[in-house]
Amino acid sequence: MNLLDITTFVKIASHGSLSSVARQQGVSTVAISRSLSALEKELAVRLFHRTTRSLSLTSEGEAFLPYAQSILETKEAAESALKPTAGAVGILKITAPVVFGQTVINPLIQNLLTSHPLLNLDLVFTDNIVDIVGQGMDLAIRIAPIKNSSLVAKKLANNRRLICASPQYLATHGTPKSLDELKLHGGLILHGMEYWPFDKDGYSYPTKIKGRLHTSSLDTIRIAAINGVGIALMTYWDVRQHLLEGSLIEIELNDASLDDLAIWAVFPTRHYIPERVKVFLDSLQKALNAAECGWQK
Repeated sequence: MNLLDITTFVKIASHGSLSSVARQQGVSTVAISRSLSALEKELAVRLFHRTTRSLSLTSEGEAFLPYAQSILETKEAAESALKPTAGAVGILKITAPVVFGQTVINPLIQNLLTSHPLLNLDLVFTDNIVDIVGQGMDLAIRIAPIKNSSLVAKKLANNRRLICASPQYLATHGTPKSLDELKLHGGLILHGMEYWPFDKDGYSYPTKIKGRLHTSSLDTIRIAAINGVGIALMTYWDVRQHLLEGSLIEIELNDASLDDLAIWAVFPTRHYIPERVKVFLDSLQKALNAAECGWQK
């Protein structure tokens, strides 16, 4: 098989468009179409459903995609082995939750790009779960439990859940000391999290919280909490800086505690991890390790 044709196929699967791949490659759409057709002819299957308005992988295309990606990764690994001093090169595509990306990853950018002049970053900060294989991502940082067993996950750090509010809110409304008192306050509710995951007397005790604000954005909740709108359920890494500065204060209940989460690095299923991914993870791990003592009580 022609490696250029395989590269074209993977790029089309990632971009979802022949024309966008053509623009990126600086060639005509006809040339991209011919490359795809040549691969389909060699494999004797149709890899995409194509109409004038849409393009999507066939079942054969979905089956072939991970193998195509593996072929390209093996090629990259071979080239890297022959150039051990090349370091972190190319485009590193990462997705991470919005607040975590803003508060933890953003401070790493300048040093990464300064230290590795051949490295480029493509960062997608979203609270939605991204299909990292279909979107051609090198890495996802996730805080939610990992459900897709086809992906490779590495735990980076613990991430303690906590409830918090601004000093102004607590001065006005008082600080709840128990679950019953907490229910009397206004909560800032993330969609799908109307019940907060408390443990009480050794048992799981999901508790419905009265909502002053409902939103799909964790960043909106963080800002609303800082502005004194109500009490927020957050994770340590999302509000670490605000806790240190005193713009948010952690609330500890005497009769219940919260389930903890973890921070995970999630990779597509692969045998080879590019040097650019290793460099980023090393930088991130050092940042997490340096501050991780803060989550421990």
